[in-house]
Amino acid sequence: MRIGYPCINWTLDCKTDRTFRLKSYSEDRLIETVENNLDCLLRVLEFNVRNNILFFRITSDLVPFASHPICQFRWQDFFREKFEKIGAFIKRYDTRISMHPDQFVLINSKDKKVFERSRRELLYHAEVLSLMKLDTSVKIQIHIGGVYKDKMKSIERFIKQYNRLDSVIRKRLVIENDDVSYTLSDCLRIHSRIGVPVLFDILHHRINSSGQNVEDALTLISSTWKRQDGVPMVDYSSQKKGKRQGRHAETIDMRDFKNFLVKTKDFDFDIMLEIKDKEKSALKAVEITLSDVRFLKIKIPKMKKFISAF
Repeated sequence: MRIGYPCINWTLDCKTDRTFRLKSYSEDRLIETVENNLDCLLRVLEFNVRNNILFFRITSDLVPFASHPICQFRWQDFFREKFEKIGAFIKRYDTRISMHPDQFVLINSKDKKVFERSRRELLYHAEVLSLMKLDTSVKIQIHIGGVYKDKMKSIERFIKQYNRLDSVIRKRLVIENDDVSYTLSDCLRIHSRIGVPVLFDILHHRINSSGQNVEDALTLISSTWKRQDGVPMVDYSSQKKGKRQGRHAETIDMRDFKNFLVKTKDFDFDIMLEIKDKEKSALKAVEITLSDVRFLKIKIPKMKKFISAF
């Protein structure tokens, strides 16, 4: 069991998602920004490993405008060595990585142009992970998309358009239940047709449930992950008190998290903490899980030797 957090580390003095406005685009600006983002990403990963945080979601903004037509620069070739260096670090320390494109990625859109933009964005995500030479346990997670006044037709359209995606995308894609439209059962129905793994989002399930308790839900989603997909991934958060449903808590609810671990003791999975204070909650969660037999399965080599090799 790895514990992780998404995209931003508030402790360090750097950002992995620096960007700029489209009207300011230039190759020099892109190179400078990506260089910063990749250097910071390695620093974040080093911080995480030192603190036994072995799961991290990489920002979609790592390479600004990568899927936009304005970007004709071969950033893949220019930064190949840096990507491989980061990938080597990830593999050396058995860290798991994931990515989660923004909400404008809509596979089941009725608009062909929206689908094509979504496909290009997903291809960019897949390229980032391929450049790092990471296996197919490194996933790109998406929501099903819109309902468009007819859920069944929208599910059928998702299935049809999923099959039009490049194979490098399909082998990394996972779908998750959301808090408004598509339940866990909807995701499982789609899995039964195309075999895409299902990521279980705890908070979304609490708000938009299809009736399963946590144990039954994990039993169902675990069967959707094959050996090449790695252990299942779970998004965990709790509701922020006094705010609209689905708003993530500012910091981890330790009592709720401990109860969750007890309920799920028979399952192996990696946990992404979708909590506002990021690594601060991850550090607290790691302290709880250090004695968990699922965490103890992971062998972490000493970092000093590896960093000196660079």
